[in-house]
Amino acid sequence: MSELEKVYQAGLATDIERPIKDPGIEPHRVRMTDKSEQHARTAEKQVALLFGVSFVGAIIAIWGYFAFPIVAGDLSATRNNTLWMGVGMALSLLGIGFGAVHWAKTLMPDAEVEEARHQARSTDEARAQAVEVIKLADGESGFSRRKLIRRSLYGALAVFPIPALVIFGDLGPVVGDSLKHTMWKKGTRLTKDPTGIPIKASDVTIGSVFHVIPEGLNESEHKLEEKAKASVLLVRVNPEELNEDPAKADWSYDGIVAYSKICTHVGCPVALYEQHTHHLLCPCHQSTFDLANHCEVIFGPASRPLPQLPIAVDAEGYLVAQSDFLEPVGPTFWDIRKES
Repeated sequence: MSELEKVYQAGLATDIERPIKDPGIEPHRVRMTDKSEQHARTAEKQVALLFGVSFVGAIIAIWGYFAFPIVAGDLSATRNNTLWMGVGMALSLLGIGFGAVHWAKTLMPDAEVEEARHQARSTDEARAQAVEVIKLADGESGFSRRKLIRRSLYGALAVFPIPALVIFGDLGPVVGDSLKHTMWKKGTRLTKDPTGIPIKASDVTIGSVFHVIPEGLNESEHKLEEKAKASVLLVRVNPEELNEDPAKADWSYDGIVAYSKICTHVGCPVALYEQHTHHLLCPCHQSTFDLANHCEVIFGPASRPLPQLPIAVDAEGYLVAQSDFLEPVGPTFWDIRKES
C-alpha cells in the first residue's frame, strides 16, 4: 500500500482528490468525407455556401442602412433601418460561424493526439519539424488545396467589417469648437422655457426664478441639442446684495442676473434656488454655487463657477442677451484649456 493510500485510510487527507486513471483517447470514427471525395466536395460547397450567406448578409446590412435612413420623428424608418441591419449583420455573423464549424467538423482532421511536454526553447531540428507539421496541417485542412473554400472565406471576411464601418459614419462630423457656442447672440430675447414667451424686466420680481431659453429655440432644427447648451437660470436679487465683478458690472440689470443652468461638474441641470442664501444647488452631486458672488463654487465637486450670460433691456423693456457666453458652458472636461 502506498503512502498516499495510507493517508486516505487514516482520514487525514479528506480534502485531497483521489487520483483518476487516464480514460484514454476514444478511437477515431471515420467520417463520410474521409471515405468519399464526393462527400468531401459536397461539404466544401456547403461551407462555401455558408460563407456566401455571410457575404450576402453584410450586403443586406449595408443596403438597409442606406435604403431606410433614420429621420427624427419617423419611427417607421428607424424600425426598418434597425430590422434590415440587424438581419443582415446576424446573417453575416452566423454565416461565418456556421461555415467555420462545418468546415472543421467535416473536412479538418478530427483525431485527438497527445504530445509530450518539452522545453520552452526547442532545438532547430524540432523547429524544422514544427514547420513541417504546419505544412501538413495545411494540407490536411485543405486550406491551400480547396480554392473554393479559401476564396469564399476571403470574400466573407473582406465584406464582414463594412457594416460596422458604415455605422461608425453615424458618429457625425468632428464637433470642433461647437460646444463653446450657443444660440445666444447680441439682441436675442430671453424667453420662458418651454413656452418661448419673451420676458420683460418688469416681470421679474425679487426672489423669482425663470428657466430661460433663447428666442427662436423652439423652431430650431436641433432644439434638444441647442437647449442642452443654452439653458439659463434668470434670478432677481436686491442689487445691494450682489458682489459684482467690476469688469462685469454691466452684465446684469437692476439685480437681474442670468447664469448657465448646466452644472460645470458633469452637466446636470442646476435647478434649485434658495432665496435667503442665494445658493444654487445641483441635485446630482450637490455642487453649490453662490449666486450673489459670481456663482462661485462653495461646495461639491464642481471646479469652476457657472458661466454668466451678459444681459440688458431693449427699447420695449424686454430682456435681451448682449452676446453669447464668453466661456464654455457645461462640464469642465469639454474645455480644451487646462485649468491649473
